[in-house]
Amino acid sequence: MAEFVTVDRGVAEGVAVLRIARPPMNLIDLQVALEVSAAAAEIAGDAGISAVIVYGDERVFSAGDEMAELAGFTPAQAEAVVADFQAALSCLARVPQPTVAAISGYALGAGLELALAADRRIIGDNVKLGLPQIKAGLIPLAGIRRLSLLVGPSKAKDLVYSGRFVDPEEAEKIGLVDEVVAPDDVFAAALRWAGQFQGAPGLALGAAKRVFEAGTHGHDRARKEWAGLFGSADQQVGTRSYLVDGPGSARFTRG
Repeated sequence: MAEFVTVDRGVAEGVAVLRIARPPMNLIDLQVALEVSAAAAEIAGDAGISAVIVYGDERVFSAGDEMAELAGFTPAQAEAVVADFQAALSCLARVPQPTVAAISGYALGAGLELALAADRRIIGDNVKLGLPQIKAGLIPLAGIRRLSLLVGPSKAKDLVYSGRFVDPEEAEKIGLVDEVVAPDDVFAAALRWAGQFQGAPGLALGAAKRVFEAGTHGHDRARKEWAGLFGSADQQVGTRSYLVDGPGSARFTRG
């Protein structure tokens, strides 16, 4: 039983909310990271879920790393947990369903790294974002490559090397986030985005996500994923419906 992470399937049909609740600031230690990863794996295997919202609460998404834990790690302990920690912070990229991070208040350090692995980031217009680990003599564990792909190497180096905060206007301008809304509208905006995938082709969406995640090897991965869809329900229903009634007429089922 997780202590700090829950999965709520009752918000809207087909939408799951993966919620981090470790008051007051939802700091991410190893336990929280592993609980998020376990929840993501549970969601990934649920055929009834078509999209995922990752959320903290109305005040804060996550203010970052639990420095009290990191300060106590010995070199041997850090080496022992680094692979699991990194994999956990990247877990949203392994979920086949579309994912959106609904961000209130702060998304800093490990909190922003987790959000970077989502497919979309929606923030309130009062949110602060950043990767300040350099100020603690550390580096982001899972966010550097993803940040670089989003905003470009030069801007990513600026943010990582300086550890500075980014305001909503700059975050949207550089592509760090996808949508800026009023603070009270963050969750509703995420729900609108997630809701569009009810009845969408889940197998094809999962295939597309794996191609994006393949990065520089995406061209090769696309061949495998494209060919692998043939014979699937998504491909058969989708192509036949497209031929008969045009695009957007197919009704898909997950599983």
